[in-house]
Amino acid sequence: MGLFDFLSDKGEQKPVEPAANPAAGGTDFFGNNSNPAATGNSYTVVSGDSLSKIAKNHYGDAAKWPKIYEANKAIIGNNPDLIEVGQVLTLPSL
Repeated sequence: MGLFDFLSDKGEQKPVEPAANPAAGGTDFFGNNSNPAATGNSYTVVSGDSLSKIAKNHYGDAAKWPKIYEANKAIIGNNPDLIEVGQVLTLPSL
């Protein structure tokens, strides 16, 4: 079957439907959870992240970043601006 064979007028062939509804959750292209409401208790830092960006994405409010910092002080250290790619942070419930 060729790439455009499903366009032929055979009637019985249809394009394949997607396996899952992307709005139902899962991960995006970068492996981030695409449904923040279904987020577990951890988050892996990716390039370009900051605690305020993570707070905005997961809590809807960037000003909640100190909650994430307090829960992860042992991992992050004394400077909340120095998070590293690959760190697994605990996201406390609010």
